Amino acid sequence: MQQTSTKDLWTVKYRPSRLEEIAGNEESVNTLHRLASSRNVPHLLLYGPVNSGKATAAFALGQELYGEGFERSFTYFNASDFFDKGKSYLVRDKRFTRILGTDDPRKIQKSVISIFKEIINEYASMAPIDSDYKIIFIDNSETLDQNAQHALRRIMEKYTATCRFILSTTQPSRLIAPLRSRGLQLFFRHVSDEKLSCFIKDVAKLEGFQITEDGIQALLYHSRGNVATSLNTLQVAVVLTHGETIGTQAIYDAAVREEVADIRSLFEAATVGNIMEARKIIDRMLVDNGFTGYEILEHLHRIAADSGEPGPRVARWTIKIADANFKMLQAANDRIQLEALVADFCN
Repeated sequence: MQQTSTKDLWTVKYRPSRLEEIAGNEESVNTLHRLASSRNVPHLLLYGPVNSGKATAAFALGQELYGEGFERSFTYFNASDFFDKGKSYLVRDKRFTRILGTDDPRKIQKSVISIFKEIINEYASMAPIDSDYKIIFIDNSETLDQNAQHALRRIMEKYTATCRFILSTTQPSRLIAPLRSRGLQLFFRHVSDEKLSCFIKDVAKLEGFQITEDGIQALLYHSRGNVATSLNTLQVAVVLTHGETIGTQAIYDAAVREEVADIRSLFEAATVGNIMEARKIIDRMLVDNGFTGYEILEHLHRIAADSGEPGPRVARWTIKIADANFKMLQAANDRIQLEALVADFCN
């Protein structure tokens, strides 16, 4: 058997660089392909669940439009870096050194929203060198507060001639209506089992390992159409089995290894009513580890479902998690909803 390669992260190694390589989301991807072919791209709003291919599609569109000039004409910002991680994170980004004037967050007198407006305005105002317009891609745009969104809307209007914006979000309802109406909205969903199964088989062939049909079904059940999750789990399974054929047990063992330690601690704190400890964990996951509220709820649901507790108790937990998820989608604050969930979890 060919020696498998485990040095590179497969989520990076197998990330599509062209629109035609993206699995699933044919309607949205075909629309992007037509826009790229016409060279006339409007502002875009890409929305859908976490890891459904929004960022991949945005980067692939940029590659199609700019080719070797990609880095000069395509700029990426993660809104959560500004509004969830704050100044302590921004000083580590070398792009912002001149604007901030210091690498010590304690010496920054400007507010985060002022920094955001100044940075976006400066990047949008600079005319592209070798293209008709540049693209600024803002990921996790749901973390922008109302003032930042209104400022962004004005910047989008001001620099339409030389700049296009792509906004990506898991919660479009958290964006103000004028911002949503500025762009063409494209929905992204997780990949179907059929397409993900074909993708898994292709990866197995390229990496030189065997996976049983039961192993594929177990991976499909675990990943639920999430390509990144399937790749992470599969790579861990290959390491654990030392290149042997991967079956259901190997996928299960890999999935257990993947479990985030803080999520398990949060679940345990919530079930015994240790609210103070749960709040500390939530703060650490949101701020230090960069998790979204949706991701935390998804992991909590998985742990609750596999906890082995009586059915009625698991059902109550599931309803509470679902309620928290619904409230997040209605433009509520992630932290508030997570803290409300753990406060009521053991009741």
